[in-house]
Order: sequence, then C-alpha cells, then structure tokens
Amino acid sequence: MLLSERSTPELLYQEVRWASLLSYGVTIKLLSDLMPMEHQLSTSTVSRHVHQVAERLERELGDEQPSFIEGCPDQWYQLPEPDEPLVVSLDGGYVHARSKERRKDGSFEVIVGKSTTGEGATTRFGLVSGYDTKPRRRLFEVLQAQGLQMNQAVTFLTDGGDTVRDLTEGHSPQSSHILDWFHITMRLTVLSQMAKGVSVEHKGEPFEKELERIKWFLWHSNLYKALQVLDDLEMDVDAKASPEAQKLAKTLHEFDHYIRTNQSSIPNYGDRYRNGEAISSAVAESSVNQMVSKRFVKKQQMRWTRRGARMLLQIGTRVLDETLPATFQRWYPGMGAVELPQEPALTAC
Repeated sequence: MLLSERSTPELLYQEVRWASLLSYGVTIKLLSDLMPMEHQLSTSTVSRHVHQVAERLERELGDEQPSFIEGCPDQWYQLPEPDEPLVVSLDGGYVHARSKERRKDGSFEVIVGKSTTGEGATTRFGLVSGYDTKPRRRLFEVLQAQGLQMNQAVTFLTDGGDTVRDLTEGHSPQSSHILDWFHITMRLTVLSQMAKGVSVEHKGEPFEKELERIKWFLWHSNLYKALQVLDDLEMDVDAKASPEAQKLAKTLHEFDHYIRTNQSSIPNYGDRYRNGEAISSAVAESSVNQMVSKRFVKKQQMRWTRRGARMLLQIGTRVLDETLPATFQRWYPGMGAVELPQEPALTAC
C-alpha cells in the first residue's frame, strides 16, 4: 500500500512535489506552516514517500531494449506525414555521492534531457549514468509521449561524451546526432585563456588568432582545415618549455581527439543557424540547473546515494513538466483537483 492510513493523496502529492524542489527539512517547515496536521512530518517520512511514489512510476516503465525501431522502410513510407523534427538536448551534471560504507564517496554523473516538439512543447527526463537499468526506455517513452513516428526526424544535441551518445542510439531510423556548438566554443575559450601564459606562434601568427581560425572552420564544417591547423599548433607548442606549456599541449591534444572522435557529428553550424535550426544544448543546460544544480548541489552539503538521486529525479522531472497532478489523479480517481501554487522564495538548506 502506497499510503499510510493517516496520509491522503492530496498530502502525499504536496510532500513529494515540494521535496523535489526544496530540501526535506524546508519541505516539512513549509507544509507545517500551510497545512494543519495532526502529526509532525519527519525527513525520513518525506524521503520514504518520495521513494514510494518514484518506485510506482518506475513500475509503469516498460522493459529496456537495445533498439526501439520498429517496422521496415516500406512501412515507414506509408505512415502519415510526420510533424516537425523533435529536438532532444542532453547534458550531464555531477552529484556529491555517499554510500553505506562512506559518508563522502566522490561524485556520480546525472544525465538530464529535454525533448522539444516543433510547436515548442517540452518534456524532461533524468537518470543516473551507469546506475539506471532502463536509460533507453526512459528516453524512448519521452519521445513516444510527444508523438514520435518512425518516419519523423529526431535531432540529438549532446556534448559528445560516450555515455550520452550511446543513449541516443536505436530510437528512430530518422535520427541524427549533433555535437553541441556551446561545448566546442567552451573548450576553445579554455585554450585561449591557457595560451596567455605561454609564448607560442604559428607562422608568425599569435596562438589565439589560430584558434579563431579553427573556430571559423568548425562553424562551417571544414573539418580538414580545422584538424590541419590543430596538428600544426600541436607541433608548435614546446611542451618542455614550462609547466604551463605542458598543460597547454595536453589540453590541445585532448581537444584534437575530441574533434576527431565527433567529426561525424559536426554539421555546418552556420547553415543550421541561418535556417533557425538548433545548434546548442542550452535548453538541457537550463534543465541541469533546475533539476541537478538547484536541488542536489548548490548551497547544499547533502550527499546522495545513486538510488536516492534517481528516485528524486523521477519526481522532479514531472513537477517541472506539470504532469504530476495528472498522474496522481489517474492513481486516485477520487482525488480533488490539485492546485499549483507558485514556488516560494525559499533557500534550500
């Protein structure tokens, strides 16, 4: 049974909703101020209810599959005209970890995604990398909820990491993967900053100017020229000159490897930009801030188990998408209408 005898669906909904936005302690204080309750809630009670609701959501999730592509090209051609392409932005963040053995146990990666239709409707999802047992299914059901057809284009924007790239495979025969332009420029900016402490030139041109050439070539999908300039710069940096030069040489080599690994996912960004097509996963960055940084990291000393983070993510994504009320009303047909008050200006502790 999901609820104890003293809890109602309405109270449970408010508990898990606010617990996904604020710390458990602040959630208890908020609910105590707003609702007259016979018994005071505890953090363990709120945490348990979050896990119970999330586990119920998990049980409704279908089975994991290596691929969700169905049918054959002849069948796909007979489908109705598809809607505009779905754009899925994926990004990752890190959460402070703890385990049963150790209070402080490093950190683990959380992947957050946002799928956007041509009309601008968005659906979010989140998972713990390497721990979630149904990562592809979780993403596929998001796409299905937005009306995915097998003849519909899907564009995935990621930072190019192996984990998120693997997650995008096997969802649609019309899918494409694009390396996020923001992550390219971010790496080039780091190289430019590092070069200020190192004296290096290429054919009489400053290092920073050569980086601008690389950026221009990548913007126009001229991979041959971009990699050629990168090779030249790697040879020009004397890694033995100083510790700063060693760091620059290492970072430059890593960027070269990054571009070579993702070269099949580097389109003509200029054309896409002029046509109003997505080139950045900035929407996923905002989701990381909403669901990971705000609740798990910023201004918080709390450390999380992988299970605890995964459970809270399942609630948080539905709260942000405003689909949690419908879920509760489906579970509890007699439940009254759920109001969505504005989030109070409280700082989680």
